[in-house]
Amino acid sequence: MAKINKLMGKGAYDWKFSTVGGVTRVNIETGADVAHLNELDQKLWTVLSCPVSGLEFDEKTLRLMDSNNDGRIRVGEVVSASQWLTKVLKDMNYLLEGKDSIDFSQVQADTDEGKEVLESAKLILKQLGVEKESITLGDVADYMAGYEEKCKAEYTAANPDPFEPPYGERSDDAEAAVNALRAKVADYFMRCKLVQFDEETSGVLDVQVEKVAAISGGNLSASVDEISTYPLARPAKEALLPLTGGINPAWQASFATLKTLVLDVDFAGKESISEEEWNGVLAKVDAYTAWKAAGETAMNEAVAEMLKTHGAAIEPVEKLLRLCRDFFKLLRNFVVFKDFYNRTPGTEAIFQAGVLYIDQRSCELCVKVSDMPKHLATAGKSGLYLLYCHCVSKVLGKEMDIAAALTDGDVKDLHEGKNAVFYDRAGNDWDATITKIIDNPISIRQAFWSPYRKFGNWVTEKINKNAQEKEAKQFENMTAKADETSANITTKQDEAAAAAAKTEEKKAQMFDIAKFAGIFAAIGLALGAIGAALATLGGFVTAKWYNIILLVAAVVIFISGPSMLLAWLKLRKRNIGPLLNANGWAINSMVKINTTFGQTLTAMAKYPKVVGKDPLADKKMAWWKKCLIWLVILAALFVVGFKLTQHRWVWEPKPVEVEEVVAEEAVAEEAAVVGEATAVVDEAAEEAPVEEVAHE
Repeated sequence: MAKINKLMGKGAYDWKFSTVGGVTRVNIETGADVAHLNELDQKLWTVLSCPVSGLEFDEKTLRLMDSNNDGRIRVGEVVSASQWLTKVLKDMNYLLEGKDSIDFSQVQADTDEGKEVLESAKLILKQLGVEKESITLGDVADYMAGYEEKCKAEYTAANPDPFEPPYGERSDDAEAAVNALRAKVADYFMRCKLVQFDEETSGVLDVQVEKVAAISGGNLSASVDEISTYPLARPAKEALLPLTGGINPAWQASFATLKTLVLDVDFAGKESISEEEWNGVLAKVDAYTAWKAAGETAMNEAVAEMLKTHGAAIEPVEKLLRLCRDFFKLLRNFVVFKDFYNRTPGTEAIFQAGVLYIDQRSCELCVKVSDMPKHLATAGKSGLYLLYCHCVSKVLGKEMDIAAALTDGDVKDLHEGKNAVFYDRAGNDWDATITKIIDNPISIRQAFWSPYRKFGNWVTEKINKNAQEKEAKQFENMTAKADETSANITTKQDEAAAAAAKTEEKKAQMFDIAKFAGIFAAIGLALGAIGAALATLGGFVTAKWYNIILLVAAVVIFISGPSMLLAWLKLRKRNIGPLLNANGWAINSMVKINTTFGQTLTAMAKYPKVVGKDPLADKKMAWWKKCLIWLVILAALFVVGFKLTQHRWVWEPKPVEVEEVVAEEAVAEEAAVVGEATAVVDEAAEEAPVEEVAHE
């Protein structure tokens, strides 16, 4: 301990240390620790800076701490806040409670900073008409809201406007009614203009009978969305919008509101209006909208300036209340990462955005992504398996991107485009879709099966691809033959085309065989290598009957061992620092996620043991049949090992020779077919004039 304090260049305060997340960190647990932050060497802080916005933390508190307004909180600003608090609070341990209120007895009245706080607090309480010896953050908010309304009233009284709203007290409702039908009315008049241009277009511009027939068999009340796409009214060359009937049923309610608030006021007694008259309504409403916007903008700017000037007078008490509530929480996420490693519900780190539910698990380590290219460039260095998701909330009308760390389970059913649900820290649900996956090991168990899964996917992909190519080629040949047959060509020409098609089919077969030969050759090479190893170990296999089991285990370890070793190395180095750095954090220390801790960040679905029988379950194989199959497999392996020992035989497939033989046969057959086709065409050409003369 003394050695560390000497390293810091300070010997006055006895810091306590502990291991958190596999890294030694200083403890911030008491008010005295907070008071002596200025003595803590900056090299021992976990974070050097963090952004003001984008965190699960009150942004206004951070902005009050951001003395240079650069949008970042640095070590110096955290230390300044702690030193200011030592001059205001009598007992720094009060910060540990996280309250947003303060008793005046807790404030130092003999310091300049303490006096400013007390003066601000008493001013606020006086304006609120409250007499008490304490103040809360809610009192400050109520005072500021009342003061804002007072400023708006003073501005309105000092800046009268002669503009008269077009529809009196109901002008706002009239404005909303016009805007609701603005686009639909414009569409109607455009359709009328097209009918005037060409009356023959009236049929396609009106409601099409086919569309109505398509939905008439069902419940039409459930087809409102479809009906709303039809014209507002039936277009005609007179180009008059009817006011007393003939309106699309899906828009009748909105049109009735518009008629009551606007059209009956401007066009009382009329049965229809022209586009020019409608444009007059729009001009009145647009002028009202512009007047409101200009007036509100000017008033808001003036009120904001008044609040800014007045806010300086009450800022000391608001700053104190916010720091009493938030400062110790900030230290737990800045000096140390205690909230991140503390798995108590409700104490998540300020960078954790929420929980992603996907594939029967919940991922609790989710961070917002503010710069996707920067994230993708550095995320792989974290060693985490990451799911990048685009999240949309139609209720909130917002979108965002997140990166969710998967730290337990398997990944076989995860792919780009898979949908999930994300819950933010406020409990709002978002539709999430995977847009990018960064593949890193999740566990040793998952790494064991990874080579087999990848090899199986590779073989399946190759076979599917070749099958699709062959199917496409066959379909192309079939359609080519059908087109040639339907062209009513001569018999000789049909025979030549058939010969040519046969040639193409042979080529396709040769192509497909060669491709599949390549796949099987690759598998054969792998089996050959295994066979060579078995031959080398033949003596070992035949020495004892159980050695074949040991040999199979050795082969499995040979295949899965490298993957497991690599996973073990990466799992030891998993670190969320690169993810936070990509979001603007300056991380000063490793923030490790070992296997044990990682399993707490991803919760797997757990089911109870079901006693009942599933009537739809597949029939299971009897246990004695399974044992028999395994005995046959082991016996076969034993025989293969014995034969390899006796004959020293190794399977060495030669895919190149297979391809050459197939290619030579196909080329020879193709040459014969092409020659035959050429002869038939020549013969047809020679006979053509004779047939023509006979016809004449």
